[in-house]
Amino acid sequence: MSVDLDKPTRLALKKQAHHLKPIVQSGAAGLSDAVLAEIDRGLTDHELIKIKLVADDKATFKAEVQQACETLEATCIQQIGRTATLYRPNPDET
Repeated sequence: MSVDLDKPTRLALKKQAHHLKPIVQSGAAGLSDAVLAEIDRGLTDHELIKIKLVADDKATFKAEVQQACETLEATCIQQIGRTATLYRPNPDET
């Protein structure tokens, strides 16, 4: 279950994420349980994060981002190159 965002909210999050550096980077193993755990921790701590995934091609990258979003109940705000910006509201703050 990802969060449906309206266009103004999505644009505001893109603007907010512009200066962020990727805080999680996958290795040769791809989207492993350890990488998912780190993404989950980052989303819990910050709500809005950038991740960098090593993928063979664009389709693989998109599939891995979608898998991460579905697994962690996050929303992909944008994808540029091999970097994706993910958002998940902190349930403790809503």
